Amino acid sequence: MAHLDAAGINELHARVCKAIADPNRLLIINELRDGPMSVGEIAEALGISQPNASRHLAVLRDRGIVTTQRVGSSVYYALTSQKIVQAVDLLGDFMAEELGWRPPSVQTVAAPAAEVPAR
Repeated sequence: MAHLDAAGINELHARVCKAIADPNRLLIINELRDGPMSVGEIAEALGISQPNASRHLAVLRDRGIVTTQRVGSSVYYALTSQKIVQAVDLLGDFMAEELGWRPPSVQTVAAPAAEVPAR
């Protein structure tokens, strides 16, 4: 890898952040955390079309987040590093701690609004 100055590092950082800024790409990263998958497997797991999955995977590949390996007629995608999973998990922790965000499954249910008497 070529030596990068601060501006070059910031540009790479921004490119990676843009790549993971899409909800479907975050879901793809999550699917790949346990190992390689084919485009068809990823599309099925996410409930999206194979062409849609391929477009998202192309962005992740362009940014160096995933690599490919051909096995027969199938292409398998894998994360280049588990550090991207750690980064995504860290962002989730940040949202939970600093921003008060909670996944929908753990949000508290609001008390029902008081009924307004009929007039």
